[in-house]
Amino acid sequence: MNRAGKTLLVLALVAVVGMAFRVSWNALRDIARAIGADPTASMLYPFVVDGLMALALIATLVLTGDNRRFALRVLATYTAASLVLNYVHGLVPSLHGESVDWGQLADWDPANWALVLLATSLPVGAIYFGSDLVAKVLHHRPDTATDNQKSTQIDINRSMSDLGESTPEPVTTVGALEALPAPVVVDVPAPVGSVEPTPALASVAAESARPRGATGRVPDAARTPRPKRTPDQLLSEARELTADWPDADLTAEAIRKGVRTSAEKARGLRDTLRAERESATDTVADSRQDDATLAVA
Repeated sequence: MNRAGKTLLVLALVAVVGMAFRVSWNALRDIARAIGADPTASMLYPFVVDGLMALALIATLVLTGDNRRFALRVLATYTAASLVLNYVHGLVPSLHGESVDWGQLADWDPANWALVLLATSLPVGAIYFGSDLVAKVLHHRPDTATDNQKSTQIDINRSMSDLGESTPEPVTTVGALEALPAPVVVDVPAPVGSVEPTPALASVAAESARPRGATGRVPDAARTPRPKRTPDQLLSEARELTADWPDADLTAEAIRKGVRTSAEKARGLRDTLRAERESATDTVADSRQDDATLAVA
């Protein structure tokens, strides 16, 4: 609907409400005169009841949540009260000509007391409820943060719906892990001239390179086919490997990689080979010294 149509709709609504207020104003004025109001008060009485109804209607359009429900209850209560008073005005013809007794709205006393209580309490209630509604409207702040969060969540949901469903990762069981063969580690001999690591660094390297314990039984196909060697066999292989090595290259790490043994056994082989070389050197020196002594003699 364009702006001109909306304007005409609002004007028509104002005209209908104005005519309805004029009809209700006549009945409420007579009721106010019957309960003892002076001419000025009886003229203002319809504005108290129907005016609060209009205020509550505006508050319901502005407020949200519990405050909006409160405004709706106030609107419903005063609408029902105005309806009852208009209905009583139609049933009692004497109210139209100012011939009714003061405070007499019904022939049955309990009904008369209830109607008088209702008519006299509406102005007091208008003061309380009207002030409360105005305060709620003035202190109302639109919940823009919640609206922004809702719009962001909607955009996220739309973006997620556009994405394709991801393929789940395959689940690896323990049996499948056990069936895999163990990796084969190929050790490359250290280059000539390498420096032997310090004991602290060697121990740290040995601890970091230590493989983790197997979680299950190792398959036969993954086991090393090489048989266990005796210390004499290891020493013999180490002698053959290091026969032409200089003393500087005779390190535990080089021996370990060459004969493929543990670091502890490699250190033992290194010490044995060095002791043998020192013993051989001392024997040669003694023989040379003996030869020199004989030549002098």
